[in-house]
Parts: sequence; C-alpha cells; structure tokens
Amino acid sequence: MTLKPMLIALALIAGPVTFVAPIANAEAPIYTGRFSNTALQGYDPVAYFTEGAPTKGDDAFTTDYMGAEFQFASAANRDLFLEDPDKYAPQYGGYCAWAVAQGKHAKGNAKNWTIVDGKLYLNYNASIEKKWNADQANFITEGDKKWPGLNQ
Repeated sequence: MTLKPMLIALALIAGPVTFVAPIANAEAPIYTGRFSNTALQGYDPVAYFTEGAPTKGDDAFTTDYMGAEFQFASAANRDLFLEDPDKYAPQYGGYCAWAVAQGKHAKGNAKNWTIVDGKLYLNYNASIEKKWNADQANFITEGDKKWPGLNQ
C-alpha cells in the first residue's frame, strides 16, 4: 500500500475515534458506577428522609430517572419519588459533594450521607464526610456554583 491510501485509511479510522473521545469522557448526570445503571448503589433515596438511614432497595420497585435506575424498598417509596424526584434524588447526581465543591468528580457512597436543608448529599468515604461536615454551607455554595458545568 502506498503512503497516500494508507493516510486516507488512517484518517477514516482515527476520525470517528477523535470525534467520539470527548463524549466518552463526560460524566453521567447520575453516578451509577462503571458496570451498573443503578443509582445510589441500590439504596432507596426516599428512605433517607422517611427512615433516617440508608435502606437497600428492591429490584421489584424501580424507576428510571435521568438515565439511571433507582431502587426502592417499597412501592410507596417509589411513588413518593415519582411525585417529586428532585426532592429525593441526591444532589450533584450522587457524586461526592465535597469533590464537586472542589470542581472534581468522585463517586458518592450511599453510606456516607447527610441531609442539609431537605436535600440529600453523598460523600466518597468517612474521611471526606468529616471534611464535608466541617464546612457544609461553604461546600454547598461552591458545589452549587461548579456543578452545572462540571458534566459538560
């Protein structure tokens, strides 16, 4: 094969890869992990508010929201979520709230959570949650500024 046809073939192969690469780097609006489409690691988002604790959902009670599957401990919890998903869905799509305040993405852990002003926030782990708890108001202010553009 001569140089010109080889360069054309290379351009045809590399062109779509180059075009798609930025899209592949974008983070999903709801954190689900690499190998799952399940939000909150399968925990019921409504239970944080009604039970005051992380409660595993049941795959018999699910709904899709913003491209992710949410699981619920009961049909009643699923129905509450469907009435007002923004009330129950974790802030920043379930990504670590402290990391979002730093302008970064990190997974949120369903067991490291807090409710502030009626909104659910997750953090990466207990150590990060401790940092988060030391200045929640500031981190929320910073996270609210940075989140809208962080996934673009």
